[in-house]
Amino acid sequence: MKLLMLGGTEFVGRAVTEVALARGWEVTVFHRGNHAPPEGATALHGDRADAAGLAALEKGEWDAVVDTWSGAPSVVRDSARLLAGRAGAYAYVSSSSVYAFPPTGRFDEGAPLVTGFADATGAEDYAQAKRGGELAAAEAFGDRALLVRAGLILGPYENVGRLPWWLGRIARGGPVLAPGPRGMELQYIDVRDLAEWTAEALQAGLGGPYNLVSEPGHATMGELLESCVKVTGSDAELRWTAPEDILAAGIEPWTELPVWLAPGELRDAVFGREVSKALASGLRCRPVAETVAGTWAWLRATGGVAPQRPDRPALGLDPAKEAVALGRAG
Repeated sequence: MKLLMLGGTEFVGRAVTEVALARGWEVTVFHRGNHAPPEGATALHGDRADAAGLAALEKGEWDAVVDTWSGAPSVVRDSARLLAGRAGAYAYVSSSSVYAFPPTGRFDEGAPLVTGFADATGAEDYAQAKRGGELAAAEAFGDRALLVRAGLILGPYENVGRLPWWLGRIARGGPVLAPGPRGMELQYIDVRDLAEWTAEALQAGLGGPYNLVSEPGHATMGELLESCVKVTGSDAELRWTAPEDILAAGIEPWTELPVWLAPGELRDAVFGREVSKALASGLRCRPVAETVAGTWAWLRATGGVAPQRPDRPALGLDPAKEAVALGRAG
């Protein structure tokens, strides 16, 4: 397989590139040149947001393209149109955020979607931008467009700050505010499992939308945080705290306490996606302990500092605010 990876130096793109290289594929990484791609990949440079930024892609043929773009859908449109006659398939890494909320039932691939526009050039909200990207890919590639609707993504190279924050906080030790209930079921995808499935799907010629996330309850909040304690070897003491006490302390779910959501319709939607289609197509999800251990090993190799996407806010709970909440909970 000859793969063109649009991006390929951070998080999802890097994981896909590494998986493709491990399979012996010939990989070309098209990026701005801010970070080095994995060894073994051929690099082409350009800025997709610039009018002339795709010049390096005007020649060449590939069996497949993978695109993780999250900004203006017109950028996906331009890339897909340029490559439609010279690439066999186009995998666009989208998001389960494209489904309209609140849900009318389980979020399977046929659930109602948000409005998006392939030609949109401005900054839309995340869900609309991803839906517009899907439309742009499908417009150019038809049934050769693979729409990877990922859920919560964790694992090595994470540049959003969810699991890296928990690992860093727990590594510091001491009493840790652990948002309950301990048995709260999570649904997420390890970035390496996403990459493996995408590669296999491209080889198999799959197209159309797939919800790509583990089964609901693949892990619990307790298993996630306890794995963090074990892998870091710290003396952290997880103090499980009721959701109502966390909310009463003015702590924001998801942002100040990454991954965690309070009970309610939003949590049920985020951690209750229907994934039977992806499982039937071969999706395999590793245990949460492996996701935590892999992320910790990567963090240690970087000196404990995870990269931060410039278009995303820093996540995590201020130590002073945590101390107040622990006192309240105690």
